[in-house]
Amino acid sequence: MILTSAAISIFLVSYALIATERVHRVAAALGGVGAMILIGVVDAETAFFDHETGIDWNVIFLLFGMMVIVGVLKQTGLFEFLALWAARTSRGRPYRLLVLLVLVAATVAPILDNVTCVLLVAPVTLSVCRSLGLPPAPYLISLILASNIGGTSTLIGDPPNIIIGSRAGLSFVDFLVHSLPLTVVLLVVFVLLARVLFRRQLATRIDVDGLLGDIRPRDAITNMRLLVRCLVVLGLVMVAFSLHTVLHLDPSMVAMLGAGVTVLVSRTTPEEFLEEVEWATLAFFMALFVLVGSLVQVGVIGEIGRFAAEAMGDREFLGATALLFGSGVIGAFVDNIPYTTAMVPIVEDMVAATPSSGPESPLWWAFVFGADLGGNATAVAAGANVVVLGIAAKAGEPISFWGFTKYGIVVTAVTLLLAWLYVFLRYFAFA
Repeated sequence: MILTSAAISIFLVSYALIATERVHRVAAALGGVGAMILIGVVDAETAFFDHETGIDWNVIFLLFGMMVIVGVLKQTGLFEFLALWAARTSRGRPYRLLVLLVLVAATVAPILDNVTCVLLVAPVTLSVCRSLGLPPAPYLISLILASNIGGTSTLIGDPPNIIIGSRAGLSFVDFLVHSLPLTVVLLVVFVLLARVLFRRQLATRIDVDGLLGDIRPRDAITNMRLLVRCLVVLGLVMVAFSLHTVLHLDPSMVAMLGAGVTVLVSRTTPEEFLEEVEWATLAFFMALFVLVGSLVQVGVIGEIGRFAAEAMGDREFLGATALLFGSGVIGAFVDNIPYTTAMVPIVEDMVAATPSSGPESPLWWAFVFGADLGGNATAVAAGANVVVLGIAAKAGEPISFWGFTKYGIVVTAVTLLLAWLYVFLRYFAFA
């Protein structure tokens, strides 16, 4: 009991330091890990090798591989090209530009995954905002929220989906049938909601022709031969991401293979292709995994799940409601990947106690929606959030914890309520 209380206290203090930004988030997270080591909760085995309590190396190397690919692509002028194209297409209307970026994110995230999506689209977003003299925060925040919502629709769109799908036996088609309809509705609602949330920042129309003059998107490409090579590799990586279950290759291995081939065909130096790697973001992720894993280690996450299972009994709708909102709330404070890993066995026991099973169980889908959509609530709730905030900080456009969270909480509340209504109507009212 004393060890559990100490672990909870350390986690809360670390989280408070991250949220208030009294110290740098990496320092706060690493300090928390150090404290967990001192009280004996964390050792080398639990931190580096344990699947449930340690660092998820698949996520770390997925991020690293895609950062290398992005680093090489940036040298071709591709992101400036896309930024100019978006600026021209939006005709200087900030809201139209935001909708365009949301649609791109919502299309890319289900195919790759939400983290890879923001790694590719965030640099474009920064470039177009600089070209038009717009504040990047509303567009980067919208990119995060849209990619997390869009990633809900497929098996590979968000890491928790892969974890849940593997344990529950849910296929790629199952996600399209059960999750995609809700995702489309949520994206439409989000586009409308964004106009209200960012109404002040979207009020001014920009004179695109005056700012850009005769500059054409094609003029931004600096190395066409390298661009063609890199795009071929990226296309193969995208195909491999989509077929990773058939190929029996984890997304992290696909990303690392893609990074290696990209470096070979580009013939860039280590200094060039490592320049865009967000080392601080990777360090923060690793520390966050260990912090949350400490709560799993002392049994906090498991106790919460067991309490929910006992409270449900044979009342399936109550269980679905508790899973959806509970996952959304807890997932707002801890990264949804380790949370999902810890909860999957408990949800499996809950499903076994109900008449439904497999793809038709509302409990599995309530868990998916809660874990995925709860990732929008705070700045550290999902991988995409951490990555984009790291990119923004490195670019000199920092977004604070609360600068993101004040919008994320609103969007999360609205989307969770709509998801709950969807679960009720589809699996209970009209079952």
